[in-house]
Amino acid sequence: MKYVMEVLRRKEAEEKLPVIRMEIDYELVTLYDAMKNDDKVAVIKSKERLNQLRKQLLELSQV
Repeated sequence: MKYVMEVLRRKEAEEKLPVIRMEIDYELVTLYDAMKNDDKVAVIKSKERLNQLRKQLLELSQV
């Protein structure tokens, strides 16, 4: 049973990784636009979101 749960967690992580990578790409574009427009609030929000996505990516990579 433990083996089955581990396999399911790995499969779920494999499915989530591409989605998180796409979200990171999108957020990087958002950050670039905010920097180009000198929007300091949007820059801070993008950096915070990127940090959250980075943590999620690291957690799923360790599974």
